[in-house]
Amino acid sequence: METPQNSIKKKIVLLVLFLLPIAIYMFFATGVNNFGKLPVLSKDIVSVSGFKDLNGNAVTLDNKITILGFFGDTPLKTKAYTYNLAHKIYKKNHEYKEFQFLILLPEEARNGAKILTAKISEIAPTTAWKYAFGTPKEIKDVFASLNSGYSLDSALSSSYVFIIDKDAHLRGRNDDEDVPDGFVYGYNSADIGDINNRMSDDVKVVLAEYRKATKENSRRNEILVN
Repeated sequence: METPQNSIKKKIVLLVLFLLPIAIYMFFATGVNNFGKLPVLSKDIVSVSGFKDLNGNAVTLDNKITILGFFGDTPLKTKAYTYNLAHKIYKKNHEYKEFQFLILLPEEARNGAKILTAKISEIAPTTAWKYAFGTPKEIKDVFASLNSGYSLDSALSSSYVFIIDKDAHLRGRNDDEDVPDGFVYGYNSADIGDINNRMSDDVKVVLAEYRKATKENSRRNEILVN
């Protein structure tokens, strides 16, 4: 015979089983609403069409989700930035067809870029990792147009990298509790914690945003065809 105590326990278990999926759904639904899009922080980013990659091909920010970096005239000296990003960000996301890393360098950095490309290939295929070369002025103009508040050093290098969306707009945060004014324009590739946590999360958000948009467009097209 079932005791009143056992009956109560069963009811509690059934209630938990009923409410748990709802609670999980609400948690993720709230997450999508709060973090479904990263704010646009800068729009007027200078075109990179004048830069050429290692094969002499022009590069672009258009219709690409880009991690944009500036690693200076001696990129082997800043190779820690490259390795941190390759392991923590690039390796996980390089297969997304519209995702790219774009590192802008002066011409004298070409040999160093070739060496680093070979090193990156040991971590993941380098099809979505591009080094592109331009004049010091072109590099400074692109960096300045980000309006990030950061600066390039005398070697045209910065440890900060930036998330650029398909419309060539800078994405970031405007309500981060860990920075004084709440704004996060870029991510410090010298800081493995910043890359592994804040940047990794924000890249996921941007990729999820475009995946969702792609699926919605596919559904609309199916409806129109049918």
